[in-house]
Amino acid sequence: MTIMQRIAPMARTAALGALALGAMGTLAAFAQETAPAAAPAAEAAAPVMDKGDTAWMLVSTILVLFMILPGLALFYGGLVRAKNMLSVLMQCTMITAVVIIVWVLWGYSFSFGGGTGAFFGGFAKVFLSGVTADSTAATFSDGFVLPEYVFIAFQMTFACITPALIVGAFAERIKFRAVVLFVILWVTFVYFPIAHMVWDASGLIFTGAHAGGIAALDFAGGTVVHINAGIAGLVGSILVGKRLGYGKDNMAPHSMTLTMVGASILFVGWFGFNAGSNLEANGGAALAMINTFTATAGAIVAWVVIEGLMRGKASMLGAASGVVAGLVAVTPAAGLIGPVGAIFLGAIASAVCYYFVAVVKIKMGYDDSLDVFGIHGVGGIVGAIGTGIFTSTSLGGIGYADGVSMGGQVYSQIIAVLITIVWCGIGSAILYKIVDLIVGLRPTVEAEQQGLDLTSHGEVAYHS
Repeated sequence: MTIMQRIAPMARTAALGALALGAMGTLAAFAQETAPAAAPAAEAAAPVMDKGDTAWMLVSTILVLFMILPGLALFYGGLVRAKNMLSVLMQCTMITAVVIIVWVLWGYSFSFGGGTGAFFGGFAKVFLSGVTADSTAATFSDGFVLPEYVFIAFQMTFACITPALIVGAFAERIKFRAVVLFVILWVTFVYFPIAHMVWDASGLIFTGAHAGGIAALDFAGGTVVHINAGIAGLVGSILVGKRLGYGKDNMAPHSMTLTMVGASILFVGWFGFNAGSNLEANGGAALAMINTFTATAGAIVAWVVIEGLMRGKASMLGAASGVVAGLVAVTPAAGLIGPVGAIFLGAIASAVCYYFVAVVKIKMGYDDSLDVFGIHGVGGIVGAIGTGIFTSTSLGGIGYADGVSMGGQVYSQIIAVLITIVWCGIGSAILYKIVDLIVGLRPTVEAEQQGLDLTSHGEVAYHS
């Protein structure tokens, strides 16, 4: 099997596993008693394409797309100045369209093409070669499958949203064509290899080849999506440079209303992101769903309380930041930890993210415009390492694989985080330099002063 099971050696829970095995045993016994003796044994073992699972995954795929357009686009759009509103919306829209095409042409094959390499999925499914309406993809349960097109589309939305997250780090100061070229190169040389390493059965991080055979846990994309995007964003914010007037001019968000609308859409869509990553409509999806609720609630409350204590007032921007911090932190842990543990994980991640946004960024002097590294990168790191802790049954999680201790799992999580940081950091830096040499990263001073809406797209978001 080459694909798609995200938590390698583990059953979802002992109870669910026993229930599934019991049901399958009963059905098998019934078939043996009632079917003709000559009926082929293989027929009874044929994989089942469950309509409920398929329907749930179709909905989850649409929910993840909803996170990007309009969710992320509005969230980011409200946070920039009015003169750059449309540039952010356009970047998110174009990234989505371009990555859809790239994913179908070579991205799916590079990530899940059936190759046995630790870093690369191979060329077998380039242009979706061999994929038909009848081909299937495995789920977490033996004997159950999804239409492969559904799995392809679901993973495609993850590939779309990850580079879209990056643009918040250098918003208001990058050429449109530079964004498009960078994204094509970045998903090819950074995102697809990381996705293969983490989620493909032959991948380096999935198999645990880097850590004595202990597979790292990443339920829905803490490493693949958030750390990946956060590190690429940090590197980009430094290499692209600071916005003109940074630290002097007023760069307050032009519409917190739109930002709140976008954050709310992200919250709703994230249930497709996390619960959909279970690949089946069962108790595992339910666990991921409730953890998405509770972790986000813990993060919102933590951010608001900390901000109230530090600044004397709790802001809507802070609450929206808490929403995203909690969602990011629970992503790698969603189907593995308990609801109470998720509250603590969300709160811890929110506190650490607040510190990076309010203190570290200021002291270090980098211009991460919309705090992509401070929330997605840092929140993803806390969530990935925290997954290794809160998966413990003593803390309400589903437990580790046989023979794996908390210390061993946390070590594996740290190694997975470091691999992602190094691969993404070095790869992204090289790609930014290549794009700068080909088309240039930065618009002219005059274009940036006038605003990217007008100078890049010939239109404005608002008319007096």
